[in-house]
Amino acid sequence: MSLLRPRLPTAIWALGFVSLLMDISSEMIHSLLPVFMVTVLGTSMLTVGLIEGVAEATAMIVKVFSGTLSDWWGKRKPLAVMGYGLGALSKPLFALASGVGLLVAARFIDRVGKGIRGAPRDALVADLAPPDHRGAAFGLRQSLDTVGSFLGPLLAMGLMLLWANDFRAVFWVACIPAALCMVMLVWGVQEPERPPGSARTHPLTRDSLRRLGRGYWTVVVLGAVFTLARFSEAFLVLRVQQGGLHLAWAPLVLVVMNVVYASGAYPLGALSDTVSHTRLLAAGLVALIVADGLLAWSGQGWVVWAGVALWGLHMAFTQGLLAAMVAESAPADLRGTAYGAYNLVSGLSMLAASVIAGALWDQWGPRFTFLAGAAFAALALIGLLWRDLRLRSPG
Repeated sequence: MSLLRPRLPTAIWALGFVSLLMDISSEMIHSLLPVFMVTVLGTSMLTVGLIEGVAEATAMIVKVFSGTLSDWWGKRKPLAVMGYGLGALSKPLFALASGVGLLVAARFIDRVGKGIRGAPRDALVADLAPPDHRGAAFGLRQSLDTVGSFLGPLLAMGLMLLWANDFRAVFWVACIPAALCMVMLVWGVQEPERPPGSARTHPLTRDSLRRLGRGYWTVVVLGAVFTLARFSEAFLVLRVQQGGLHLAWAPLVLVVMNVVYASGAYPLGALSDTVSHTRLLAAGLVALIVADGLLAWSGQGWVVWAGVALWGLHMAFTQGLLAAMVAESAPADLRGTAYGAYNLVSGLSMLAASVIAGALWDQWGPRFTFLAGAAFAALALIGLLWRDLRLRSPG
């Protein structure tokens, strides 16, 4: 029981519910956005890939600066409030967008907000969590975050059916949970005090950066390779929708993926506190390879839905674990900087992966897109196992 239900601070639960509410808001919009861009605004698949890749890369790049600032300032919560606030303010712009320009601006503001809050929030979770339950803490936050990721699409789907595919009305409703998120964050999360007499860290000095050693940079490289093997989930939605799924049911793709993700993230996070990280990461890559293979095979029937579910299982195995590995490998006073650099490298990988996926889709169709994803995942698995063998080899 202690493995499955470790005692975690109340503030970690509160941060989880903050993530849940913002994800309900964001996914009500994002689950419909690829279809909205293609069917209403008339954008190409390459444009979808570019917008999604640039948006996610923007968030990752901004995390570098917000994480470093949180280390220098010694405070995490004010930056989290600023980031979630920008995310909330961006939501009405999606409803108002009549062309690609305003939509890109809304996506950019939303992702800047995500970038500002991401690294300080993750560093705050690491600061609050007991060291022997850090995997469970990140798994819990990720699980609650992902519950929002399937409740949002469920709400979007229901409202699309109720309101005859009125995209903009759904986007307006998404503003409500974003506002509730801000209330929860401001009143429900208290940041721990810095230890008395602790010195302010200057993260960008040569001595500080040298303290981020080989173990940390190994995790960064692993995260980048894993991200390159997994492009934007927008392509999952479009794969199923082009296979014949009705527009109003498009959010069901993210519902299925995120139900699996949310169900597995917490128990697998807790398991990572006691089990080999390499084994769990390898299991996640195997799930991704099979998922890509199924999605390449077909966009219809049980095959495509099994692929979507396995994609979610891959996320449950890997995402919380990689975040916990960053916390374990970085000094406590440099955690913000560590998460920022980790997410910068992962963001660049996401940009590359999404652009490649969109270009392959436009040129040769969805089958080649998912076969390329499987190939990248297989290379990542080979590299992970080779690294493990080297670490085990004597001398």
